[in-house]
Amino acid sequence: QVQLVESGGGLVQAGGSLRLSCAASGRTFSTSAMGWFRQAPGKEREFVSTITWIGGNTYYADSVKGRFTISKDNAKNTVYLQMNSLKPEDTAVYYCAGRSRRLGIGIPLAVGAQYDYWGQGTQVTVSS
Repeated sequence: QVQLVESGGGLVQAGGSLRLSCAASGRTFSTSAMGWFRQAPGKEREFVSTITWIGGNTYYADSVKGRFTISKDNAKNTVYLQMNSLKPEDTAVYYCAGRSRRLGIGIPLAVGAQYDYWGQGTQVTVSS
């Protein structure tokens, strides 16, 4: 089992920045990727960003490209999401997700079902 704990959410004005953290504990040795998803009220959960654990390849949703940066610290089993130039439409609960299954060509890492464990979420609110 792997446990994920997010932190760093909060209230910020439009144009501001926040940094989310997600610390993994437990059987983390098989982690192949970790990512972030978000869900706004009344909307479906959507992909934000992901990073592969060995190669460090990163992927972003078009809506956050150029504003958000995902990074990781393998030694700390932690993934970060630096969010800059925040907009009111970024308001959502942000969830950290981890994948323990092996990666392969063509695996859609932007799909939530590709992840095996999830955090409880952290609220991000961007005021206009």
